[in-house]
Amino acid sequence: MNSLRTNVRLGLRSNNFVSNKHDATLQVQKPQQRTVLGVLHDNVQHSRCVEGGRLPDHGSCSDSSTSTLLTHPISSSACDNQTDDRVFDDMEASETHDDYSMQQHNDFRLFLDLSTDETMDSTLPDDSLNSHDVFCAVEYREDIHHYLQQRELKFRPRVDLLQHHPELTSNMRMVLVDWLVEVSIEYKLCSETLHLAVGYLDRFLSLTKCVKRSELQLVGTAALMIASKYEEIYPPELKEFVYITDDTYTRGKLIKIEIIFLKVLAFQLSTPTIDYFLKQYLTIQSVCSQTENLALYVSDLSLLAVSSRQYVPSVVAAAAYCLANYTINANLWPVSLESFTGYTLAELAPCLKDLHKLYTTAKVLPQKAIRGKYNCSKYDYVSQMSAPAVIPLP
Repeated sequence: MNSLRTNVRLGLRSNNFVSNKHDATLQVQKPQQRTVLGVLHDNVQHSRCVEGGRLPDHGSCSDSSTSTLLTHPISSSACDNQTDDRVFDDMEASETHDDYSMQQHNDFRLFLDLSTDETMDSTLPDDSLNSHDVFCAVEYREDIHHYLQQRELKFRPRVDLLQHHPELTSNMRMVLVDWLVEVSIEYKLCSETLHLAVGYLDRFLSLTKCVKRSELQLVGTAALMIASKYEEIYPPELKEFVYITDDTYTRGKLIKIEIIFLKVLAFQLSTPTIDYFLKQYLTIQSVCSQTENLALYVSDLSLLAVSSRQYVPSVVAAAAYCLANYTINANLWPVSLESFTGYTLAELAPCLKDLHKLYTTAKVLPQKAIRGKYNCSKYDYVSQMSAPAVIPLP
């Protein structure tokens, strides 16, 4: 873990992040039973929160040292035991438990009766909540896309975002982004959280001056912390963000930088990302899972390069789609997406060339977190695929 701090501060190669991180963790000998919120599935965490009418250790209400800005919403079941004690003060504990269980059983039966009522719409597919249409709102998707295209221009970071930071280099930013990817993998954060965090980071650097090298990791941690609170159901706690920096920064310092960060961004956190646009395109013109995963891989790679900031997220997402589609299916930009987005292949060509170059050189980059993320069966091992030698462009 010490290597994480050193690499981000000095801008060294980041390929030692994974191995050094685990070695340093063993040497420091952190407590063995460390609760990691992000490792748990959302449903598992919720069941643990309400199981036995108590909160898990990492969600205790007694932690009053955390700022109100960092307080996570907790279930009212945390205080169920106290309520039950007042209501059933003169009853035996076993009878109280039986009545509570019976009430839960009756409520569940009522839910089943309502859910099987003839007036309920039972035509929804089982995976409807996981469908991209939930986010795209099919009947309004064109209006939504037009609105988000306007917002991406409004909150677009500067291309020369490091110009007013003499101690920072593009390589340091690349190392930091690679570290953010590692943290998001460890805590199982969704891809939208990662893209939001990098977007917040670039906007912060665009609107500030003279961020010191020693504070770069602090700024990146704040960006990920804010993004996880915005996007995740169960974001990691403040103490987890202190831990991932190897206690380099205190809780108070993280709270302070969070307040500064939000003021710099003027609390404008709802910004479109490459990940959102790409998933919208995949909904409109579906492709095989391998092509989809390759497009996600290329879109994540684009976060590493400062040069990709010269393109708005909707264009980068379109170029990632084209590159993946051509690599797998020998096709580029379908007519349906050209009509929907208004982007022609000629307009996407400059960004597509840059992404192709980045994809080609990804295997030799010292930053390995993204390649490692997509080198598994879940993503069809797309990071092992070779990029096409050339792409036919107009």
